[in-house]
Amino acid sequence: TVNDEKAKIATEKYKVVEELIASFHAGTLAPKPGCTPEQTLEALVNGELGRIRELIGNMCEARLTFMNKPRIMAECGSKGSPLNLCQMMACVGQQNVGGQRIKDGFVNRTLPHFQKGSTEPEARGFVENSFYSGLRPPEFFFHTMGGREGLVDTAVKTAETGYMARRLMKALEDLSLKYDLTVRTSACQVVQFAFGDDCLNPARMEGA
Repeated sequence: TVNDEKAKIATEKYKVVEELIASFHAGTLAPKPGCTPEQTLEALVNGELGRIRELIGNMCEARLTFMNKPRIMAECGSKGSPLNLCQMMACVGQQNVGGQRIKDGFVNRTLPHFQKGSTEPEARGFVENSFYSGLRPPEFFFHTMGGREGLVDTAVKTAETGYMARRLMKALEDLSLKYDLTVRTSACQVVQFAFGDDCLNPARMEGA
């Protein structure tokens, strides 16, 4: 079944993560160029946990028929993705904030549900359940932390691009195209001797 396959993949990757943590504590983990051993460990662990969702996602997609409606939506590009199929069917996966795993913000642990100094993937934002099976409280908290970043990001980017567009419009609203095909200000100062340098109107090109 999907759950059996998921458990097998997760167990294999958990062993790899445990080996990485053990080598870090033993001082044998070679740091990546420009990174500390701690940063190297986080990057490697995050990569391995992200690979779990990728492998489970491929397995889920292979098990769905071509008549499956969510699969049709994902493949034709109307809505959703293979990642969403994986999250619904098998595993929500690693939750990141700022491109990193959830950091300890509650006295040497992420949440009071875990032991202090806990290093297992579940204690640092890995959500093993799917939306179908339901999330446990700690998994739900981690998922909302990842979701919050997306919401704030959307609001901030909308404000920034909107303000940029407004400044451009205000800077350019004084310009107009004259009958001699020059671009001038309201004071008749020439900005361009030939509109767009080629005098071609894009609205009347290609397919017009």
